This record gives sequence, structure tokens and C-alpha cells, in this order.
Amino acid sequence: MTSPGYFEPLPFMPAYCAAYPGSWVPEVEIFRGYWMISWFRDELGYRETEEARRLGILPEELLNKLLEKDPPGCRGLMMQPNWGPSLKDPMAKGAIIGFGDVHTRSSIYRATVEGLGYALRDGLETLEKRGRFYSDKIAVSGGASKSDLICQISADIFGRPMVRGRTYETSGLGAAILTASALGLFPSIDAAVNRMVHYERTFTPQLENVLIYNRLYKVYGKIYKRMKDLYQDIQKITGYPEL
Repeated sequence: MTSPGYFEPLPFMPAYCAAYPGSWVPEVEIFRGYWMISWFRDELGYRETEEARRLGILPEELLNKLLEKDPPGCRGLMMQPNWGPSLKDPMAKGAIIGFGDVHTRSSIYRATVEGLGYALRDGLETLEKRGRFYSDKIAVSGGASKSDLICQISADIFGRPMVRGRTYETSGLGAAILTASALGLFPSIDAAVNRMVHYERTFTPQLENVLIYNRLYKVYGKIYKRMKDLYQDIQKITGYPEL
């Protein structure tokens, strides 16, 4: 998010200077976050990859159909997405817990998407607490935002509206906005934003799902705390991740 004042979202993790004059960009990053969709595609999505190649479409379009096969909360299957060690905790590992005989390959995919949502919600709440602000709505972008169902799941987990722009390549759009302003095509960055940014759709949280996700989010917050010592033990035995 962009802030008029400087604050560190995590201790010793400085905010970036913003392209917008006089502002800062504090950030909480989920290392290798939605990369996990690519991980699932490559490791467990061979069927969809081959079918997509035959149809001439992206495998992710077929993977999205897997999200419809499990209910919100995924019957208790939960994913904690530390698939890559972070600067904050270099010995962090990921976990998928709660398996039962009702779970399938599609359950792993939905649990992955939901786990990323929990992690991002935790990041937002960290930003809000340290920055002393509250977000009324959240803007989504990037490849995963092209999925209506991923956007809806995210809105339900956050419990706040999700707005999606007409273009998912918002980094490129931001560069175009700054360029247009610098060239004098618009009198200011704000004027360029008003003309060049357009929302395509708003995803409104569904109350029934919000209630489920709020309860599971509290459970999610306990997973890493209880697993942290075990992760360290595993690292000492296996040497992964390397320190």
C-alpha cells in the first residue's frame, strides 16, 4: 500500500520510496506466494496441462474448475504457505494439515488458494496495525486475479470488497501513468490515475463464507507458532533450508 508517512511493516524491513511524490510503499510479501499455483500446475496438474495444450488455452483456466469441487474451508484441509524461506525466518517451512479420506487433488488446490488468502490477510492486518489505518476495499491484480473464483474466495477470506481493474498488468499501467504525467499529457499523477484506471468488477464478500473463513483464520494463526520448533528440528536433521 502507499502511505504518506514512513513506517516499517516488519522490524528492519524498510518501506520503499514510492513513485508518487512524498509517499512510501510499506509491503508485506508472501515469498513465492501465487507461484504456488504454478507449483501445483507443474507437480500435480499434468492432466490439465495436457488438456490445455490440446485446447490452446492456459492450464490455469482448467485448474480453476478444481476450486468448485470443494466447499469453503475445504472440509478442514489447511495450507500454510512457507514454500520458500523468508528473510524474516530463513528456516520456515510450509505445511498442509487436516487430511482426511474426503480430500482429493482438487482439495489440495483449493487449500493452497485459501492458505495464500489467509497469509495475505495476516499481512494486511500487520500493515494496518503498524500504519494505523483501515482498508475499506482491496485492489487485486496479477495473473491469479483473472480468476473470478480466486477473487471471490479472497474477498470472503478478507471480509472486504475486492476490486479488479480492466488490466491485470498493473505494474505496466502504473509505469504508463507516470510516463503520461511526466510528458505533460495530464496535469498531475492524480489526473492521470482518474483517466487511466478503470475497475472492471467488484467482488463482494458472501456472509456465510466469511463466517467460516473468520473461524479458520484464527486456526491458521496458530499453525506456524506451533510448528516453528519442529521446522528448526527438521532443518538440523536434513540441512534444508541451507543457512
